[in-house]
Amino acid sequence: MRMRKYLGALAALASTAAWGGEAIAQGAGAEQATTPGWNEFVEQLRALPAMILAKLPEDQRRDPRIQQEVGRLALEALAARSLEAISADVDNPVFLPSLNQTLNVYQPNSDTIYKETPVDPTASYRLRGTRGSLRIFKLGQLSRTGPDGKEKVVPLAYGDFNALPVDAQGKFDVLISPTKPQDYQGSWWKLEPQANSFVIRQVSADWGKERDPTLSIERLDRSTLRPRESVASLRKRLDALGRQTANTALFLVGIPGELRKEGFVNKLKIFDVTSNMGGLFGQFYYHGVYELNDDEALILEAKVPSKCGYYSTILTNDLFETTDWVNNQSSLNDTQSRIDSDGMLRIVISARDPGVPNWLDTAGYPTGVVQGRWTDCNAQPMPSLTKVRLSDLSRYLPKDTPHISAPERDRQLRSRRANFLQRILW
Repeated sequence: MRMRKYLGALAALASTAAWGGEAIAQGAGAEQATTPGWNEFVEQLRALPAMILAKLPEDQRRDPRIQQEVGRLALEALAARSLEAISADVDNPVFLPSLNQTLNVYQPNSDTIYKETPVDPTASYRLRGTRGSLRIFKLGQLSRTGPDGKEKVVPLAYGDFNALPVDAQGKFDVLISPTKPQDYQGSWWKLEPQANSFVIRQVSADWGKERDPTLSIERLDRSTLRPRESVASLRKRLDALGRQTANTALFLVGIPGELRKEGFVNKLKIFDVTSNMGGLFGQFYYHGVYELNDDEALILEAKVPSKCGYYSTILTNDLFETTDWVNNQSSLNDTQSRIDSDGMLRIVISARDPGVPNWLDTAGYPTGVVQGRWTDCNAQPMPSLTKVRLSDLSRYLPKDTPHISAPERDRQLRSRRANFLQRILW
C-alpha cells in the first residue's frame, strides 16, 4: 500500500515536471505577447546588487553572507516601492506601509510605524480617525526629489495629531489645504507649496499598553470615484519602479562605511537627518560603528535629560538595515530601559547575553551601527562608548545592577515580541 502511494506521488511529480517543461519549450519557440516596459524594468533590477556592493568596503563586497544580504536589501526596496507602484495615487490617496520590520530600508526606528502617500500641493485633503494614546503621532509634509538618480527628502512641516481636538469617542477631523477656506471653523493645517508626500510617524514606547490610532485620508477637490487606469499611467508606474527601487536601496547603504573612514568606530557622532533625509523636527540623532568580538561588549553611557519626550537606541547592520528587533532585543526605548540610581542610562551591547536589563543584542552581527535619538528633550547629551571584556563587565556597572536569568530573559523576549506584533503594523 505504501509503495503504491509512493509510485503514485512520483508519477504526479513527473507529470507536473513534464507539463512545466512543455510550457517552457512552447514559450521559447513561439513569439509571445508581453507587458510593454517589463523587460526594461527587469534589466534595471539586474544591475542593482552590484550597485549596492560598490558602496561597501572591499572586504564586505567579498563576504558571501553580505552578498546574500544585499539581495535581501534589494528585495526590501523593491517591495516598498512596488506597493507604491500598485496603489499610490494623489487623487485617491491611501497611507501605505513605508518602513517596517519587513520593508527594512532607511534603518527604521523599532518603535515607529511609518506610512506614506503622495499628494498634490494644490489639492485639499481631509484626514480623520481615532487618536489613540501614542506619545508621538505626527504627519510630516515632505518634498521628495530624485535628480540624477539621487534621492533627497526634505521635511517642510509637521502636524501633531495629539494637539487636535477630539470628540467624546476620541475622533479627530482635520483639513489640509493651501489656504484655509472662508468661514471654515474646523481643524486646519496649511499644505506647503513644495510638498509632494505625507508621511505618518506613530511612535509607541510601551508596546503592550499604548493604543495605535486609526487614520483615513481623502482628496476633497476631486471625486472619490476611480476610473480604470490608462495605458500611459500604468506604463509610467512601471517605468519609474526600477529607478525608484534603486534610489531606495542605495539611499543610506554607504553610511556605515563612511563612519569607518571618519574614524567613528566604537565612537559616536551627531547624525543630521533633517536637511535631506526627512527627519523629525525636535529630534537629535547620534550614531557610530561598533566592532565587537563574541567575548567583548560596549557600554553606552549617557546622562538622561531631566525633561524628555522620548528616547531610544537601536542597532543596524553594515547595510543600514535595522537589526531584527521583533525576535531580538536589538532596541531599547525609555520605557523598556532601566535608569541607574545616579541618573545614568547604561546599555550593554554584545553578542552574548550579559544578564543585565539594558542589553542590546547584536544578533550575530560582529559589526554594525549604534544609533540613538533624543526627542523633545531639554538636553541632547552625546553618549560615550567603552569597550570591555564580557568577563570584566561587572567592574564597569553599578553594584546594584539587577541580574536577568536565562528563563527570565526568555519570558521578556516572548512578551516583547507578542506586544509588538499586536500593534497595527500594516
